[in-house]
Amino acid sequence: MATILERNNKTNKTPKKTREEYAEDALYREVWEDVNNEKTQQFIKKYWKYILYAVLGIMLAMSGIQLIRNLHYKSQIATAQIYETAVLNYDAKALENMAKNTSGGLADLALFQSYVLDKDVSKLELLAKKAKSRDFADLAKVHLAAINGDKMTAEEFDKYLSGMNTKKSPFYYVSRLLVAEKYLSVSNREKANEILNIIIADKDAPASISTTAQTLR
Repeated sequence: MATILERNNKTNKTPKKTREEYAEDALYREVWEDVNNEKTQQFIKKYWKYILYAVLGIMLAMSGIQLIRNLHYKSQIATAQIYETAVLNYDAKALENMAKNTSGGLADLALFQSYVLDKDVSKLELLAKKAKSRDFADLAKVHLAAINGDKMTAEEFDKYLSGMNTKKSPFYYVSRLLVAEKYLSVSNREKANEILNIIIADKDAPASISTTAQTLR
């Protein structure tokens, strides 16, 4: 005996469409497509200028970006060649001019290299005050400390290099070692050992620095 569910399934079957209904569906789809196409055409006719400008804008933007990249790359190559030529020719003046006409770390590098060639301390002083990168500012201060250290008291020397008393500085260990040596030079071993012990206990300290600290202690 058929169950109630089976009888309901038999009685609730979806009726098949007639040819006329299929024809109506096809006509409906055709009309709908025509309407959509007409709306699209009307939209394009109304806004074609804006669409054109948008497409042209995108094309120009992409071309501009590529052009800027190419020019920037060529400029970097040209600058590197100028730097290389100046170094090979020991041309401190050319490097100084390059430092004035470029920016960022390259300007700092050119100015420091110019100092290396002509030993003009004013270039170190300029770097210490206005270097674009901390690395070169601290490097300049380390050199200035070595040059002017004899004119300073141990406390003045320590204060001058205090900005490097952080591991954010690439010259942290070097500056601490210099300060310890300065305190030793004025027979302040207690203060010197305080710094040297910190260096020796630091697992991140470079081997050469740590060895020197142990020797000084």
